Amino acid sequence: MQAALASFSPAAALPRAPREAWQVLDDPAEWPAFGHALDGGDAAAARWESQVAVEGMHCAGCGLAVEAALLRVAGVLEVQVNAASQRARVLWSAAQTRPSRWFEACEAAGYRLVPAADGSARERRSRELRLALWRWLVSGFCMMQVMMYAYPAYIAQPGEMTPDAAQLLRWASWVLTLPVLFFSCGPFFRSAWRDFRHARIGMDVPVAFGIAIAFAVSTAATFDGAGALGHEVYFDSLTMFVFFLLTGRWLEARLRDRTAGSLEAVMNRLPDGVERLGADGGWQRVAVRRLAVGDVVRVRPGEAFPADGVLIDGGTSTDEALLTGESRPVARARGERVLAGSHNLSATVQLRIESVGEGTRFAQIVRLMESAALGKPRLAQLADRIARPFLVLVLVSAAGAAAFWWHADPGRALMVAVAVLIVTCPCALSLATPAAMLASAGALARGGVLTSNLQALEALASVDTVIFDKTGTLTGDTPRLERVYCRQGLRPGDALEIGAALGAHSLHPGARALVNAWNAQFRSPPGWEVTQPTELAGLGLEGLLRRSGDAGGPARRVRLGSANHCNVAPLQVEAPQVHLRDEQGWIASFVLAEELRPDAAAAVAALQAEGVTVRLLSGDRDSAAREIAARAGIEFAQGGCTPEDKLAVLWRLQAEGRQVAMVGDGLNDGPSLARANASFAFGRAVPLARARADFVVPGDALAAIPSTIAQARRTLRVVRQNLAWAAGYNALCVPLAVMGWLPAWLAGLGMAASSLVVVLNAARLAAPAASEAAAARAVR
Repeated sequence: MQAALASFSPAAALPRAPREAWQVLDDPAEWPAFGHALDGGDAAAARWESQVAVEGMHCAGCGLAVEAALLRVAGVLEVQVNAASQRARVLWSAAQTRPSRWFEACEAAGYRLVPAADGSARERRSRELRLALWRWLVSGFCMMQVMMYAYPAYIAQPGEMTPDAAQLLRWASWVLTLPVLFFSCGPFFRSAWRDFRHARIGMDVPVAFGIAIAFAVSTAATFDGAGALGHEVYFDSLTMFVFFLLTGRWLEARLRDRTAGSLEAVMNRLPDGVERLGADGGWQRVAVRRLAVGDVVRVRPGEAFPADGVLIDGGTSTDEALLTGESRPVARARGERVLAGSHNLSATVQLRIESVGEGTRFAQIVRLMESAALGKPRLAQLADRIARPFLVLVLVSAAGAAAFWWHADPGRALMVAVAVLIVTCPCALSLATPAAMLASAGALARGGVLTSNLQALEALASVDTVIFDKTGTLTGDTPRLERVYCRQGLRPGDALEIGAALGAHSLHPGARALVNAWNAQFRSPPGWEVTQPTELAGLGLEGLLRRSGDAGGPARRVRLGSANHCNVAPLQVEAPQVHLRDEQGWIASFVLAEELRPDAAAAVAALQAEGVTVRLLSGDRDSAAREIAARAGIEFAQGGCTPEDKLAVLWRLQAEGRQVAMVGDGLNDGPSLARANASFAFGRAVPLARARADFVVPGDALAAIPSTIAQARRTLRVVRQNLAWAAGYNALCVPLAVMGWLPAWLAGLGMAASSLVVVLNAARLAAPAASEAAAARAVR
């Protein structure tokens, strides 16, 4: 079935957007609202990646048409369109084109583009849904009246009804069919006409053909019962078909708005405007995109925070479920940091902005969600490739059926062709995969797991091996500093100060442990400045260190990290350790204490119960890795792994035919995350890990791993069910239609029912109970 929201409101049905409205988008200040620059320097000459919603799309063919229209514009470098999510990603060069040009090109092809961040899009779709409801009501009312007028002809015995009475009932049916034809069927005819004008074949072409032929045959019989097309009228079949079709599409629209629409609800979480403190001390409401670092804004209860920042006046509680996975309200006092996209729940507060736009954590999440909304799973791509040739085959089959029956009865031949056109429309086939994938991604997002690649759901369903990193994944985000050993003449606090100064330039849990330990003991930053800091994945940090405020003083090169990185002997203790050295040799060693996450053993047991092999690969010492693995119930563990070692293990397992999922959070996990069949960036993962991962788990619940795998397997089962249903429906109904045993109204009911079954089946994946039940089974 077509994307229903679009099918009810093709761009041709809307007033053309004035060119002046598009030219507003040519202002570079507007571009960050629906995209981001890929190059540094001058924004007006950079390459931009923009996200837009597409109105008027029906099917895979529409997506291909949008891509072709945009790629014909000079300066548009790449286009990716997903008809199911009705969104497009456009990569364009600001030095060669402007948004107004490719907006206009898409409008000329029959599709309206809207910036993805446009807050009015949902209101516009609500109005279109109301109009769709009116179309459905009109078709239903007229259908009942036409059926009432057709009923006497079905039950009357010969001689019981005079020809004049029968003709009067036909005229009444013809008049009542006109509102159905010109109002309720309007979107079908506009869509088909647009496809004809651009030499395309879309999903509504066979539908429009069928409706037009049925009305033409019935009208000819009404005006001239002795004509070549016979004396039979099919107004009852026609109105019933339209009613059934609109019923399915309207229900589908509601279901899709509730399932795949959850992705958009996440992406449009930021407010349109916020109150900013002006230079005169007054408050002025401004657009969020106009905010800058250092601005002070006021956020009232119920509003979302517009950017990352620190509370400078007042305290409140916030809803950070999307951003951190924490389902309960989080108390935030004055001086604490809040995140863009989280909601202020209890009190009016003032916030000093620290990060805006692409620098916020919310923006990173939005990019992941946009990537998911645009992704095309392999099965969906296959259905897209099949759909257009199949539509051509539908038209040929209808013409062949009409030719076969023509010698017997031209009127019946045309109605057989109508039944073939209607029953074979591949709507269900095109929706089978994307409807399920998007519904599942929406359910995972509500459960705190962000999907950046829909294709990964298909891969994750077949995973038989899960590899965990240790530090920050199976163990807590940040270990605790337990002991400090330092060289003679140096106090432990001085060694910690050096380690914290260098560790502040890394997101590695070991480095954060030193920073946290220093901050817990001392209320001032370390008295050292680090220049030229460099981090080597899986090894450690290196930089030049000099006393703060002593710009001309001597600098010494210091290393922080593993024993190999620092070229020192490891301590003979069964615990994680970080070492520090300079040009003169060893400075200090820090012993860390790691705590296994509370749900680690349950999550591992849930995976093993599903037949998944669990392994642990860690850059830490082999003994420490094996000790944590034993506590978590993992049989296979290997320590002392460099990023290359992890990648080699992954290659070997895949060469053995295994489907591998990788779970990690560090810089050294990036290559493995990219290579795995499916991957999870867990907890406070570094940006590189998030960029390489298929799924991002912002919280600290390891139960999300087995529950996501369970959801992926369930999703693939639903996809297979949908494809089997779509194929079986066509295999059964097409022969019946060709043989003339399937009337037009029953063909319409079958077509509407097939698409509705696919969407309803997919909607089961979006139900909250589904993901909760999967999670409960996973940790049981």
